[in-house]
Amino acid sequence: MKKKDLILGAGIIVIALAMLLVMQLTRGEEGNQIRVTLDGKIYGTYSLSKDQTIEVKDGDFYNRIRIEDGKAYMEEANCPDGYCEEQGKISGHTQTIVCLPHKLVVEVLENENDQSFGTSDPEDVAPDTIAK
Repeated sequence: MKKKDLILGAGIIVIALAMLLVMQLTRGEEGNQIRVTLDGKIYGTYSLSKDQTIEVKDGDFYNRIRIEDGKAYMEEANCPDGYCEEQGKISGHTQTIVCLPHKLVVEVLENENDQSFGTSDPEDVAPDTIAK
């Protein structure tokens, strides 16, 4: 190998590492949100950057969603199976928590400013199937 080849290889590696660093620094978690959908209708949208508790009550049932350290999880629910409480913490796009008995969906929205992850039409964001 020649000295110029080594310099070229090192330069490419340095540029690649600089690009990775810039991507990580600009990505941030501040824009991440969750959307809670109840029976196909949007119940609310909440920031993952703020620790909070969301109580969803409808008739005889309730679900308590906790947002903590940039992650959301189902803290408590009075559904008969309790599977929603076992689904763990979510924080990345495409992750969801579903409570089928209560027809409740908690989904992560990656960035509120990114047009590819949401629309203003509620019909476009509603689940297309809910099974009993």
